[in-house]
Amino acid sequence: MVELIPHGVYLLDGKKVVTDPTGLPSPDESRENTITYGILRAHDVDGGKGKKMRIRFDAMVSHDITYVGIIQTARASGLEKFPLPYAMTNCHNSLCAVGGTINEDDHVFGLSAAKKYGGIYVPANQAVIHQYAREALTACGNMILGSDSHTRYGSLGNMGVGEGGGELVKQLLRNTWDINAPEVVLVWLEGKPRHGVGPHDVAISLVKATFESGFVKNKVLEFAGPGVKELPIDFRNGIDVMTTETTCLSSIWITDETVKEYYELHERPEAFKKLEPGKVAYYDSMIRIDLSTQESMIALPFHPSNAYTIHELQADPVNILKKIEDDAHKRFGDKIQIDLVSKVKDGKLVADQALIAGCSGGTYDNLSEAATILKGKSIGNDYFTMSCYPQSTPVYLATTRNHIAEELLEAGVVIKPAFCGPCFGAGDVPANNGFSIRHTTRNFPNREGSKPGQGQISLVSLMDARSIAATAANGGVITAATDIDYEDNHKPYTYDDRIYKSRIYNGYGKADLSVELRYGPNIKDWPTMYPMEENMLLEFAAVIHDPVTTTDELIPSGETSSYRSNPLKLSEFALSRRCPEYVGLSKNIQDQDLERRAGQVSIHLAKALEAVGASAQNTSYGSCVFANKPGDGSAREQAASCQKVLGGDANICYEYATKRYRSNCINWGIVPFTIAPDTAFDYEVGDFVFVPGIRKAILSGAEEIDAQVITKSGVKPIHLFFQNLTADEREILADGCLMNYYKNRK
Repeated sequence: MVELIPHGVYLLDGKKVVTDPTGLPSPDESRENTITYGILRAHDVDGGKGKKMRIRFDAMVSHDITYVGIIQTARASGLEKFPLPYAMTNCHNSLCAVGGTINEDDHVFGLSAAKKYGGIYVPANQAVIHQYAREALTACGNMILGSDSHTRYGSLGNMGVGEGGGELVKQLLRNTWDINAPEVVLVWLEGKPRHGVGPHDVAISLVKATFESGFVKNKVLEFAGPGVKELPIDFRNGIDVMTTETTCLSSIWITDETVKEYYELHERPEAFKKLEPGKVAYYDSMIRIDLSTQESMIALPFHPSNAYTIHELQADPVNILKKIEDDAHKRFGDKIQIDLVSKVKDGKLVADQALIAGCSGGTYDNLSEAATILKGKSIGNDYFTMSCYPQSTPVYLATTRNHIAEELLEAGVVIKPAFCGPCFGAGDVPANNGFSIRHTTRNFPNREGSKPGQGQISLVSLMDARSIAATAANGGVITAATDIDYEDNHKPYTYDDRIYKSRIYNGYGKADLSVELRYGPNIKDWPTMYPMEENMLLEFAAVIHDPVTTTDELIPSGETSSYRSNPLKLSEFALSRRCPEYVGLSKNIQDQDLERRAGQVSIHLAKALEAVGASAQNTSYGSCVFANKPGDGSAREQAASCQKVLGGDANICYEYATKRYRSNCINWGIVPFTIAPDTAFDYEVGDFVFVPGIRKAILSGAEEIDAQVITKSGVKPIHLFFQNLTADEREILADGCLMNYYKNRK
C-alpha cells in the first residue's frame, strides 16, 4: 500500500518520476520548482534562495484553549491591532463549565478582542477550527498559521502550519516564522480506492509507514500523481489533516478541477488557482501510495502508527491485543488493571463505543456513507454507543436536508454539534476498560480523558467512518467496510453559509481600540519571568525514559484545560498523569530560587553550588525535565509555558519530537538542550546539572557547552548541545521569554 523511497527523485512535467540525474539541473536548483518552494519563497520576507526562511502568513487561526494566552502575550508585547485575518473559534472549551470554571468567560473575552483588535470570532458549536479555515480562509498559494497541530490545508492548495502561541504572537507583531529551508517529500498517489475504503484508511497507513523512522520529520509532503483525481475533496482533506501525525512540517497538493469546484461551491472562486510542479522538480525522497491496494485499517492504542489492517486483527485478535496490554503495563505499571482481551467474544473483537468527529471525521462525505451503511439498521440497546459530530453548522444543515441526520438518528446514533472535545478528552470519555473506535485524529494514552493515576484506563483505536458504521451495524463487532455492500445515493454536498452570516463576527480591518476587553475571574496575566543569568543550575524534577513523550503527557488535555487562561492554576496539572510528583518538586525548586534572589540560600542549594564552586549571586536555579524524545502531538504552548511558570529553565533530551514543541520551549525561555545519541543517561530526579557561562554561550552563537552533573556519588561531566538557534531565539532565551524580549525592545 505504501512504499518509502529514501533517495532523491526528479518529477518531469508533473508526470514522470526519474532517479537518474544525467542532464538534469542540480537538486538545489530543481527543488525551487516544487509547489512547496514556490509558496515558501513567495512568503519569505528576505526573498532570494537562501537556506534560511523568514515567513509571514496570510491568515491565522486559534481556538479557545489557546487564543486568550496568545492575545494576553501579544498585548504585553505591544499589540496594536491584528495585521492579518485572525479567526478565533470556540470548539475546544465549548461546554458552559468544565472542571469548575466558566468557559464562556473566555468566549466573551475573545469576542471583545475581535472587536478591539479587528478579528474574526466564531461562536461555540458553529465549526471546528480547521473546517472553518477550509470554508472561509484558505486560498491556493496561501499560508495559514494555527495554534493547533492539525493546521493542515494542503489539499486545498494552502500550506498550513501548526505552532505554539508564541509563533502566532510574532505574526501579530509583524515578525516572522523562521525555519531552515526544508526538504520536500513527493507523495505519489496511484490507482483508485476500493469501495468501502476511506481517507482514514489511507492516512493511518501513511502514518504507520513513516512515523517511527522519522522519514518525513520536519519535511514538507507534496502530493501529486494520477491518483489525486480519483479522490473527492473530503477524502483529500481527511488524508491531509492526518499528515500531522507523521511529524512532517506541512503539506501541499496539486490543485485541479475538484479544488476549483470546491471554491466555487463556497462562493470564493477567486481563491482558486492551479498549482503544479515546474517542468523539472526535485524531491529529497518519495512515498508511493497505491490507492487500489489500500485496505480498511485500525490504529490500536496508543498511537496512530500502531496500525493493522482490520483483516489482520480479525485473524489474530487475542495475540495482537495482548501486545497492547503489555504496552499498557509498561507505561502505567500497577496503577491500572487492563483487560482488552476480554473484548474478544467468540473469536471476534467487540467495541464498546464509536465516534465520528472533528476536523478529520465529521465531514459530509463521511457522515453520508455512515448513514447509508446504517440505514434501516440499529446500533442496539446494549452497551455499545455511537455519536457523530458534524464539523460545522453548514455541514450539519446539509445532513439534515439530505436525510443523513435522519437515518443516523433512526439507527440510534446521537448527533452532537461541532466540538473538538472527543479528540482531546473533554467529551465522550469511555468507561474504565472501555474500547472506543473513533474517526478522530489521535489515540495517545490519556488523551481520551482516562486517568491512569486514579485507576481508570480506556482504550481508543482509530478507524475510518465507513468501517465504524459497518461495525455499528454489526453489533459492535469490528468489521471492515470493504466487506459489506452498500451504495450511497445521498445528494452531493451544498454549502449554505446563512448561519455563519447570522452568527460569526468578522471584524478584520475594523479594529476599535476604544472597546474594553472583558475579563472573567479565571483570566490571569502571566507571572514574572526572569532573564537568564551568567550560570545555570538545574535540578531534575522529572526523568522519563519512554521512547516518546507526548504534549498530552506534559500538560494533559480534557478537564485540565478549563484553566487554560489561568497560568498558575493550569501549571498545577503539568505532567500530572505521567510524573505526579513533578509539580511539587518544581515548586520547591522555584521557592528556593526566589529565596536566593532575596539573598537567602537554602542548605540544599548551597551544597550543590559548593560542589561545583559556583556563586549564588550569578547562578540561576530552576527545574529541568529529561525525556528521550519529548513533544509529539499537540501544538499547545502550555506544554512549555507550564514548565516555565513552575520555574523550569531547560529541558534535556536526545531529540525533540516536533519543531513546534521545541519552538514553544524557546519562546518561553526554556533552553532546549540535547545530548548526543550515544550518551548514556542514568541520572535521577534530584540530580543537578551545572551549566557555567550559559548566557555568554547563548549570546555568542555557540552551539554546545560542557556542563557538570552533580549526583549523590559525585560530579560527572556532560556535554550539551543547543543547535540551530536564530539570533532572535538566542535573545529570547537570554531575556527569559518572548514577552520579555518584546518589552526590552519597545
